[in-house]
Amino acid sequence: MSKRGINFLDEWMAENLPDTITDDPIAIGALADRALEAARKAGIASTEISEEVPSVFEVIAEAMARHDGMP
Repeated sequence: MSKRGINFLDEWMAENLPDTITDDPIAIGALADRALEAARKAGIASTEISEEVPSVFEVIAEAMARHDGMP
């Protein structure tokens, strides 16, 4: 399992999720894509994240619903 992957996702969400609540699947999907692209650029494979969370989309959707930016 990769703590590096989940740590990256946690940090990315803290720095990049908007302060507004949304349940728009297109907006959440775009955020998930941006997170995975940023991970790739940082040298972190998507598998390192998926070992820790089943779905980046779902983690971001939950964080957005909670409106505090963290799952």
